[in-house]
Amino acid sequence: MLRRMTFLLVLPALVGSWTVPARGALPPAAEWVPRQAVLVLNVRDPKAILDLALRPALIEAVASSPAYKAQAATEGFQQFQDLVAAFENRFKADWKTILRRMSGGGVTWAVGPNQGHVFLLDALDAEAPRALHDLLVGILAGGQPVDPNRVNGVDTWTLGPKEAHAILGKRMVIATGPNTLHAILAMRDGGKARSIAAVPGYRQAVRAAGPDAAAVLYANSGLLKNAPAIAPVLAGDKNPLVSVLASPLLEAVARSNWLALGLKVKDTTLTLEAITDAAISASGAARFAVPDGPGDGALANLSVPRQIAAASLHRDLRGFYAAKDELFPERTSGLIFFENMMGIFFTGRDLTEEVFAETGPKIRLVVAEQKYDPAVGTPAPQLPAFALVLQLKHPEKFSLVVEEAWQKAVGLVNFTRGQKAEPGLIIDRPVHRGTKYTVAAFIPPPDGEKKPADVRYNFRPALAMPGHHLILSSTDGLAEDVMDALARETARPPAPRAGLHSVIEIEGGRVASILNANREALLRQNMVDKGHTRQQAEGEIGMLLDLVKHVSRVALTVGADGSRSKAALRVELDLPSGQNGGK
Repeated sequence: MLRRMTFLLVLPALVGSWTVPARGALPPAAEWVPRQAVLVLNVRDPKAILDLALRPALIEAVASSPAYKAQAATEGFQQFQDLVAAFENRFKADWKTILRRMSGGGVTWAVGPNQGHVFLLDALDAEAPRALHDLLVGILAGGQPVDPNRVNGVDTWTLGPKEAHAILGKRMVIATGPNTLHAILAMRDGGKARSIAAVPGYRQAVRAAGPDAAAVLYANSGLLKNAPAIAPVLAGDKNPLVSVLASPLLEAVARSNWLALGLKVKDTTLTLEAITDAAISASGAARFAVPDGPGDGALANLSVPRQIAAASLHRDLRGFYAAKDELFPERTSGLIFFENMMGIFFTGRDLTEEVFAETGPKIRLVVAEQKYDPAVGTPAPQLPAFALVLQLKHPEKFSLVVEEAWQKAVGLVNFTRGQKAEPGLIIDRPVHRGTKYTVAAFIPPPDGEKKPADVRYNFRPALAMPGHHLILSSTDGLAEDVMDALARETARPPAPRAGLHSVIEIEGGRVASILNANREALLRQNMVDKGHTRQQAEGEIGMLLDLVKHVSRVALTVGADGSRSKAALRVELDLPSGQNGGK
């Protein structure tokens, strides 16, 4: 406490005792980053990001969360607030204005191959970085004065074994130790040719991110993909389902020399674009995701009532399974189990040529909230319904094969549940839009049975094959909604989204609704998994719900643009209107 009081007393003297070396205009921050850097983040339009992050509605949402309130009650947080208050008093401005002043000229962070970090902050005025220096002294040195070391005509300070910094006009340079800092300062004169700014891959990545990106992250993937923590990820997942989804993106990164991430901000919409200098190889293991031609790609997503999420993929399942030895060189237990079960369901048919070859490459998935039958009640927890939609090449001959496999699966479920003395499924054959489909359902609970209903009543698995489509759904209600959506498409068939192999969309409001409906179950799970008290669990789950309710919509598209792979994540926020925090 005495050290903190001392710092608050000497702060005005520290701020007023500066001398600034005069060297004229500073070059772009990238010219002070060594060319060996493997990661470089450049926030070149901090205002666009701060205008969104400092909205009063967003600040209020964070400040009112239980987790924030718990942290605000700690002694360390109180001390930090005292430091912030001292700066606000010194500069006659609130912390939001000070933050804008400190970062308004741009922020650059870089990591070298030896794990050295450098942080370059370009402020709007020369006084702001001096204030940050005082904050670092207050936190790391307890407010006690620290004598500078003169290096190449510049005062430098070291506040710990992993911290060293210097100030040059409006720019502050912070590095992990004196050696890293001295190497950065040595690049001030004629260092451009030795900097990351002269590396062709870096320049290409920055151009690919676009001039309207508020922030750009460059990664030297040629080096990073060999890192022990990253190489296993790029090697692919041993789970076939994860592999069919992620392999195309992982292969593109694995073949690349650089990766660029560009963040764009417009009003309350954030768009994060990822670009690599490589695409899926036509002869690679992930070739099953390559569209058939320049105008081909994934279809538009289906739209059903109460929709939570939807996905549309271009995946040649025959090609995927034909490449299984490349994707899964080791036969895992999961793959062996999958093959055994499929062999039972499809009566020993060859999975590559007699099963997956009968499906088209356009795959769609929908997830939706359920409407429960009052005669059954509302189960706890409440699970969303989901449906997989495939195309059939020869439905006239393959539909009976699928029907047989589906009924075998239902029979296996009934047999397994019967061994445990649990209720089984009863098969029915209703008709919707002229299509006779199959549904398996549990009989309703006896009158007077304790509510909520058992979790099994989340499921009424259904199989429908209208026209050239195959629908596998967890409920008959969603199966009928999907049939309605497909019928609407018949009048105006959707055009493929050229170049895209994956399109995923999530409705934030529906996600918040289903999470809130299962709040009690989430609390219990949090307490069991993390050993939390109910109060701690309510804090974590409350913060999750607060966060989700401010997300209106999320959309992810993945594909290729010429010889480059490209992914775009678009997040639309739902924030009350109001003025931006700070100016």
